[in-house]
Amino acid sequence: MFTLPVYNSEGKEVDTLKLNAQVYDGSQNLECLHQAILGFQANQRKGLASTKTRGEVSGGGKKPWKQKGTGRARVGSTRSPLWRHGGVVFGPHPRDFSYEIPQKIKAQALKTSLNVKLNENNFMILDEFKVQEPKTKQAVGVFSNLKLFSPKDKKSNKVLFLTHKLDAQLKRALKNISFLTVDLASDCHAYEVMNNKKLLITKAGLDVLTERLKA
Repeated sequence: MFTLPVYNSEGKEVDTLKLNAQVYDGSQNLECLHQAILGFQANQRKGLASTKTRGEVSGGGKKPWKQKGTGRARVGSTRSPLWRHGGVVFGPHPRDFSYEIPQKIKAQALKTSLNVKLNENNFMILDEFKVQEPKTKQAVGVFSNLKLFSPKDKKSNKVLFLTHKLDAQLKRALKNISFLTVDLASDCHAYEVMNNKKLLITKAGLDVLTERLKA
């Protein structure tokens, strides 16, 4: 069973918390994780790449030269794929790349991603994210207190922050932080967890996430 410290917004340890062994057991199902991440990436594809066939390219209505007697190969259109400015053979056309992933695989993948962060010691619990004003500077100060961000480092670790609710004030304070991804614990997914180096979650958010994965 994992036991993690709980920090406040000033970076001080205020409590400890035992994680639910049914969810946070350190086990990893990499096959499910792989399937879920590939599915998520496929569903993000727009599929807008498009090329024109010889029938769609403008022009080419006039036969370049007569069929016989010139000594050259017969040609019916200047928009043949063999010609410059001609059509494209077997080029891409708009299509839908998305497909469904079973919910059980998604849940197993999310559980695996969380256990990966636990095993890497990149899982941190926050008592409550408090800012007096909706200011980016104050929000960055909280991450600095938690040693998740340093102004001296040009390349900061990417951080995923999960909470049970996101009010307007907190949303405004967090929206312009370049190294930060913010989401609700009820909506997070495996790709999001794996795409960030550190995971910061509130106690209330952890309860929501645990209830999602216990079933």
